[in-house]
Amino acid sequence: MHAIEIENLTRIYQKYSSQHRFKTFKSALLKGDLFRSLRPDELVHALEDVSFDVDAGTTFGVIGQNGSGKSTLLKVVAGITKPTSGKVVVHGKVSALIELGAGFHPEITGRENIFINGIMLGLSKKQIQEKYEGIVRFAELEEFIEAPVKTYSSGMYMRLGFSIAINVNPDVLLVDEVLAVGDASFVPKCLDRIDDFRRRKKTILFVSHDLSTVEKICDRVAWLKNGRVQTIGEPRRVIDAYLQDVAEKAEDEFEMRQQEIKQEEHFEETEERRENRWGKRELEIKKVRMKGLDGKEKHVFSPDEGMVIEMEVEAYSRIKDFVFGIGIFNSQGITVYGTNTLLEDFYSVEAYGQGKVTCRLERLSLVNGTYYLDVAIHKRDGYPYDYHKSLYSFLVSSRLKDGGIFRPEHTWEFSEKIRLKPPVRRDT
Repeated sequence: MHAIEIENLTRIYQKYSSQHRFKTFKSALLKGDLFRSLRPDELVHALEDVSFDVDAGTTFGVIGQNGSGKSTLLKVVAGITKPTSGKVVVHGKVSALIELGAGFHPEITGRENIFINGIMLGLSKKQIQEKYEGIVRFAELEEFIEAPVKTYSSGMYMRLGFSIAINVNPDVLLVDEVLAVGDASFVPKCLDRIDDFRRRKKTILFVSHDLSTVEKICDRVAWLKNGRVQTIGEPRRVIDAYLQDVAEKAEDEFEMRQQEIKQEEHFEETEERRENRWGKRELEIKKVRMKGLDGKEKHVFSPDEGMVIEMEVEAYSRIKDFVFGIGIFNSQGITVYGTNTLLEDFYSVEAYGQGKVTCRLERLSLVNGTYYLDVAIHKRDGYPYDYHKSLYSFLVSSRLKDGGIFRPEHTWEFSEKIRLKPPVRRDT
């Protein structure tokens, strides 16, 4: 049995246009330009031909980047927004935690808002009274429940909204990204209550950027992009497809940014570049490429990926004294790693003509951030042939939130009387 049925759902919004700011429906009809004024380039398809079903008693996740249509989808399912076309059917009582503070009147107290929201969700005054103490206790707002909600912090708003939504015992619970603003100590309580809902075979439609939580609690997941469903299925498979798309987009954006810098600053001729490259170039670095271990050139890596640094070089005479080196620095200029062929006991014999030098890093093990690459050729005594300082950059993108620079391989162990729930398996 399906708890939610969505068929060919489309939701279109009109873009804001200053030229139509003061136009009225009457004036548009008199001028005969009502439909002409709604040009296709002024319409936004927040959702376009979306179809899927959510089985009763399951948790269905929706992922996607900002602007992909996730929140619009939940608003349509909740009945807050009407579809432009298509059909949405929800079986059972719905409780929605979508927009922070939605349905709250700022001028009245938390207690009064509980009763108003409970009535809106279909409860009688007596039923609300029976649940009132539990709502306040779960929200941890005993000291503030008689204060106007306009005095509440965003975390207090979220706690009260979630507590009301979860305590009216709905058949279908809609949860949007509002958990992201919750207090650190309160979010685990929310997730425990969601787990309780799952055990009781309630239906949950869950929207979140927290992919580890989506993977942990969802039975199926849909990935939205530009208002369209890209794929639906097992959480791990859908999340991997989504992350691959995000990485490709980040790679494209990084490459575009580098091209813009080169064009705007005439990159080859800038004073900064001249200052960041020195040496007489008797042995010259002609080109530098960063690649993945698969040999494809790229600029965005995950922590567990390796990197191949490739230098095309040319010696204009026979040179016997030379050292090749690399250095990696973070955005604050702190050295992450540096090495050269002399430090690693290679001894130069001869270089002449064109050649290629490759340094292969099997695993970066770096945390999130932007990093800069130095490459150099110099004599054993340090005399520079060609030194490139911070002329190349790359990104490390990770779902993990650790700090510092380096991410060493590690494990955690706990004695018998210390109990923690292990994390779900996830890629970096």
